[in-house]
Amino acid sequence: MFGIGLQEMIIITLVVLLFFGGKKIPELMKGLGKGVRSFKDGMNGKDDSQPEGEEDKKK
Repeated sequence: MFGIGLQEMIIITLVVLLFFGGKKIPELMKGLGKGVRSFKDGMNGKDDSQPEGEEDKKK
């Protein structure tokens, strides 16, 4: 995977853990997940202003 071995992945993980701390990482991952979900919804043309059930009613 991108020429990165297991040892390098462990070192990167430890550095991130030390830099952000154990309590901050889940919050960062949650924000990342929301960003990815928003991007996917945008690519599919889904609009946040409409509830999911009302999209079908307009058509």
